[in-house]
Amino acid sequence: MARFLSIKIATVFFYLFSLPVSLLAQKVSLSGYIRDAETGESLVSATLYIKEADQGGVSNNYGFYSVSVPPGLYTVTFSYVGYTSLVKTIDLSINQSFNAELHSATLMKEVKVTSARKDENVKNTEMGTVTLSMERIKTLPVLFGEVDILKTLQLLPGVQSAGEGNSGFYVRGGGPDQNLVLLDDAVVYNTGHLFGFFSVFNSDAIKDVTLIKGGAPANYGGRLSSVVDVSMKEGNMKEFHAEGGVGLIASRLALEGPIKKNKGSFIVSGRRTYIDVLARPFSSKLKNTGYYFYDANLKANYKLGDKDRVYLSGYMGIDKFKFQNSRGTFKADIPWGNKTATLRWNHQFSDKLFVNTTLVYNDYNFASNFGQNNFGIKIASGIQDYNAKSDFDYYSSFNHHFKAGFAYTHHKFIPNQVSGHVDSIVLDPNNAFVKYAHEAGAYLLDEFEPAKWWKINIGIRYSWFAQTGPYTAYTRDANGNVTDSAKYRPGQIVKAYGGWEPRFNMRFELNDLSSIKTSISKTYQYIHLVSNNGTTLPTDVWVPSTFLVKPQMAWQYSAGYFRNFLDNKLETSVEVYYKDMNNQIQYKDGYTPNSLQDPELSYVFGKGTAYGAELFINKTQGNFTGWIGYTLSWTYEKFPQLNGGGPFPNKYDRRHDVSVVGSYQFNKKWTVSSVFVYGSGNAITLPTAYYFIGTQLLEYFSKINAYRLPAYHRLDLSATYTPQHSKPHKWEGSWTFSVYNVYDRHNPYFLYVDNEGTAATGIKVTVYEVYILPIIPSVTYNFKF
Repeated sequence: MARFLSIKIATVFFYLFSLPVSLLAQKVSLSGYIRDAETGESLVSATLYIKEADQGGVSNNYGFYSVSVPPGLYTVTFSYVGYTSLVKTIDLSINQSFNAELHSATLMKEVKVTSARKDENVKNTEMGTVTLSMERIKTLPVLFGEVDILKTLQLLPGVQSAGEGNSGFYVRGGGPDQNLVLLDDAVVYNTGHLFGFFSVFNSDAIKDVTLIKGGAPANYGGRLSSVVDVSMKEGNMKEFHAEGGVGLIASRLALEGPIKKNKGSFIVSGRRTYIDVLARPFSSKLKNTGYYFYDANLKANYKLGDKDRVYLSGYMGIDKFKFQNSRGTFKADIPWGNKTATLRWNHQFSDKLFVNTTLVYNDYNFASNFGQNNFGIKIASGIQDYNAKSDFDYYSSFNHHFKAGFAYTHHKFIPNQVSGHVDSIVLDPNNAFVKYAHEAGAYLLDEFEPAKWWKINIGIRYSWFAQTGPYTAYTRDANGNVTDSAKYRPGQIVKAYGGWEPRFNMRFELNDLSSIKTSISKTYQYIHLVSNNGTTLPTDVWVPSTFLVKPQMAWQYSAGYFRNFLDNKLETSVEVYYKDMNNQIQYKDGYTPNSLQDPELSYVFGKGTAYGAELFINKTQGNFTGWIGYTLSWTYEKFPQLNGGGPFPNKYDRRHDVSVVGSYQFNKKWTVSSVFVYGSGNAITLPTAYYFIGTQLLEYFSKINAYRLPAYHRLDLSATYTPQHSKPHKWEGSWTFSVYNVYDRHNPYFLYVDNEGTAATGIKVTVYEVYILPIIPSVTYNFKF
C-alpha cells in the first residue's frame, strides 16, 4: 500500500514539473458536432474515444466537441445512450472538423448496439448526477396516464416526494425552493399543475432531464440543494412529424419539422385538461365553476452559417380555478402560471472556442379574485425576471476543458399585493411590499486529467445580490416598534451581499471498472420560498434577501465508490454526504398570513444539517432495464426562537427511502413496467394535551415534529401495447394501461385532530388520517405520424 501511494505521489509531482514541456508539444485538434442522424437534433454529453491515443471527449450542451492529439491516423468511436456507435478512421495530420451523425437503436433494431454508454459512470467526475431520456421515462407507470419527469426523479436515491401524488420534491434534506429547475436556461418558479399533482413539463416537448444532487459545477448557482436541467427538443430538421396522446384527464399534441431542411427546425406542443368540459353538461351548477390547466411549448432554431446558430424557445402554462354559486352572488377566479422566453446565440470562434449567449424573460404570477354583490377584492403575488448571460467553452491543446461565464438577473418580487372595490370606490394602494433586486455571478472552471487514473473538475464562482429601492427600511426595538426609518430611491442599493463559491470534484480510477470520487461545494441562495406546508403550492411566496433577510448558505461534502458490471451494462454506486446549511428561514410560532404586513417581519432564522448515504444500482441496457435506489438520511434544524432553541427533525426528514423500478420488453408488441416505493413517515407536530381556561378549550402541542406519519409504500404497474404492421406504416400508435397504487394502500395525505365533549363530561380526542389516492387505473393512447 505504501509503495502504491508513493507511485501516485511521484506521478503528481512529475505531472506538475512536466506540464510546461507538454504545453510545447505539437498537437492537432478534432472538433465538430454530434447529432441524431434522423432528426438533426444535437446529442448532449455524447462521447468520443480515440483508440490509439487512449483519450476521450464529451460533447457540450449543444453537441459541440473538441479534442487535441499528436498528429497521426486514428480510430475514433462516437457513442450515445440508445444509439448505435459510429466508428471512423480519421487522418489527423492537420486540424480536422467532423460532424458525427448517430442512428437511434430503436429505429435500427437489426443493428446491434455495440456501445451505448461505456464507462462514463466510472470515468467522469460527476457525483449525484443522473440523466434520463424521455424514452426511458415514458415506459414507467404514471398517475392518470400523464407522464411526469419530476415524479420520475422522485424515484432516485436522495430525492423525496413532497406528498402523495405530488410533483414537489426535496433533495438531500433541502427545501423545495432549494432546487434550481431550468427549462432551456429559464428558471421555473412553480413546477406544478393542479396544486402540484402534475408537473408543468409536457413530455412530448422534452428531450431529456439531468439531476445534479451534489457537487454541481461552477457554471450553476443560486440554489443550495440541486439542479434539474430540462432540455426541450429542437425539432426535426429532416422531415415533418407529429406525436401526441389522449388520456383520461388530458390530451396533448406536438408538431415538429424543418423550417429549411438541414438549416433550421421548429417544434410546437400543447396540452390541456378537460374534466371541466366533460362535467359541465351534467350539472347546471357547474356552468361557471371548474378547474383546468393548459400549457404550450415552442422552440425554433436556425443555422446562420457553419459557426452560428440561433434558438428561440418559450413556455406558457396556466392553471385556472373558477367558482360561482347558484345565485351568482359570490364569485371566485384564481389563475396562476409561468411564462418564459429564451433567445440564444451559439458561435464557434475556432476549433477550440465555443460561446453561447442567452437572454431570458421569466414571469410567474398568482392571483385570487373574489367578488360578492358589489364588493370585490384581488390578492396578487409573483416574480418577474430579466436575465442575460454568456458561457464560454475552451478546449485547450493540452486537453484542459475550461468553462467561463457571467450572468445578470433583474428581479421584481410582488408578495401579496391587495386591491379591491366597493361599488364605484376603488382601493388600489401603493403597496410598499414590492421589492426589486439585482443578482449577478461569474465563474471559471477547469476539467482535466493529470493522469489516466486521476481526473479533476475545479472551479470558482463569485455571486452578488443587491436589494434596490424604492424601499423604506425600518429600525425596530425588541418589541417590534418602529424607532427609525430610511427611504431609498428607485435603483439605489439598500443592502448588498456576495461571496466566493468554490467547487471541487475529483475522480480516482482504481481500475477500468471502478473508481472513487469526492466533492466539495459551497453555494449561496439569495431568493427564498417561505411556506407553512410541505408542498410547492401557488400560494407560497418567493421573497428576496433584503435589509432583514440574509442569504442562505451551504457547504456540502460527498464521497462515493462507483463500480460497473456486465460489460458496463450494470452501474452501481454508493455515496455519502454531509450538508451544513446556514440562514434557513421559517415562520415564527403562531404566524397567521397578513397581507397588510410585510411577511419578512414574521420570519425566524436558523441552521440546518443533513447527512446520509445513497445506494444506486442501475441496469441501462438490454430487454430488462431499471434501477434500485436506497437512501438512509437524517435532516435536523435549529432555530433560537423555535422549539425552545433545541434541534428538531425537519418536516422532510425521512430515515429510509426505497425505490425499485423495472421495465421489461417481451417483444416488439409488449413492454411491462413496475414501480415500488417505500418511505419512512414524515415528521409532524401534534397536540398532546388539552386544558380549559374558563370555558375555552386550548391545545398544548408537542415539540416540533416529534411524531411521525405511518410509513408510505405503493406499487404501480403498467403495460404498453404497440401494434406491429407487416408493411411500413406512417401512423404509429400504442396503448398504455397502468394501475396506480395496485394494492390500494391508504397512505395518509395529512392528519387532523378532532375533539368532542365539555369540561363537565370530559374531552374525547381522535386523530384521523385522510388519504386521497386509492387504486387508480388509467389508459392512454399515444400516437406518432
